[in-house]
Amino acid sequence: MSVRDVARHAGVSVGTVSNALNRPDSVSPDALARVRASIGELGYVRNEAARNLRSGVTASIGLIVVDSQVPFFQDVGRGAADEAADRGIALLYGSSAEDPARERMYLDLFEEHRVRGLLIAPVGDVSRRLHQLRERGIRSVLVDRFSGEEPVSSVSVDNVAGGRMAVEHLLATGRRRIAFVGGPLTLRQVTDRLAGARVAADESGLPVSVEVVATETTSVAAGVAAGERLLAREPADRPDAVFAANDLVALGLLQAIVGDGRLRVPEDVAIMGFDDISFAAAAAVPLSSMRQPSTTIGATALRILLEESEDPDTIPRQTVYQPELVVRRSTVASA
Repeated sequence: MSVRDVARHAGVSVGTVSNALNRPDSVSPDALARVRASIGELGYVRNEAARNLRSGVTASIGLIVVDSQVPFFQDVGRGAADEAADRGIALLYGSSAEDPARERMYLDLFEEHRVRGLLIAPVGDVSRRLHQLRERGIRSVLVDRFSGEEPVSSVSVDNVAGGRMAVEHLLATGRRRIAFVGGPLTLRQVTDRLAGARVAADESGLPVSVEVVATETTSVAAGVAAGERLLAREPADRPDAVFAANDLVALGLLQAIVGDGRLRVPEDVAIMGFDDISFAAAAAVPLSSMRQPSTTIGATALRILLEESEDPDTIPRQTVYQPELVVRRSTVASA
């Protein structure tokens, strides 16, 4: 059975059937309904392998994230996957686990599979590699990273603004000795949030200190270890507020500090996270955080990528969302 059989049964052209299969938005609702009805009645299944051989690309998109265990990236992936499913496209998922070598492996793998396009939250410098892919017909969109002057589209949140808003909130609650906890510091998202924190401190006109307590990963375990290091200090050397680079680290800090029992949150030390994952509100002490529109970021990135894959002359663009301050009891006792 062929596309011609479906067209004959539905009473439409072969081109209309093709559009209904590949670009349903371009087909009138009536024609689309007739084509889909005919496909169902005839039991037509298109030969995807043959189609891929003709076009040189597959009906799939590659997604590479920094860490698949981080809820923020899980939500980004869900947003992209839902958008892809609505368009009949498969999403191939890979996690670099904060390892540039593993990231390169996935880039090679997705190129070998001739994906239609690539979404990537990079951990290393991938500019040259993405340029090579573009030359070979595979467009890319950066996720959770502002592309700046690079000739590639990006969808991100303003991490500098988020870091600034987080520390401005801590200063407004009377905190003056702030520890920024997170890492690795090779991640642009982390350094941008730290930069924003320093801007807030510098512009406050107050006697504020922002120290950096670097972690090797973005995990809960890294937060627990950092919390234990802070607790081991003399009381006068401890910060009165902690701004964590992401919620998992913040939750680890909270676990260590509450479990120790010597300090109260937020009376003795306030804790602020970033991402506002679902666990933040359910923590032992509900966590204040900077909210990101994670699923929206994934869906938007997927839509931009498909637009660019269909029109190679599309000019790359940067989409930047503003984070939202969410105040809970980890920074304000009455919240």
